[in-house]
Amino acid sequence: MSYIVVARWVARKEHQSEIEDILREFVPQCRAEPGCRSFVAHQSVERPNEFLLYEHYGEEKDFADHQATPHFKELVLQRALPLLEGRERVPYGILV
Repeated sequence: MSYIVVARWVARKEHQSEIEDILREFVPQCRAEPGCRSFVAHQSVERPNEFLLYEHYGEEKDFADHQATPHFKELVLQRALPLLEGRERVPYGILV
């Protein structure tokens, strides 16, 4: 089984570089989590303050565990969220 999360972050334009720095710190820590199969951060070419995060976990519990990590709480909840003007997450399962 696989559990995929696609997240879209829109940084306030004046905080774009801070979000880039947060993601550079955050992504390697996520990739080291036991249940994380892949974690990739993308930045829009046309709107550089927009970021797409593609997260692949073994199962939904692994994603829940991810959200309980100290690096998620610090880097996402405490540091990144206040700098965003928008954030959405959509979970997916494997169809075929």
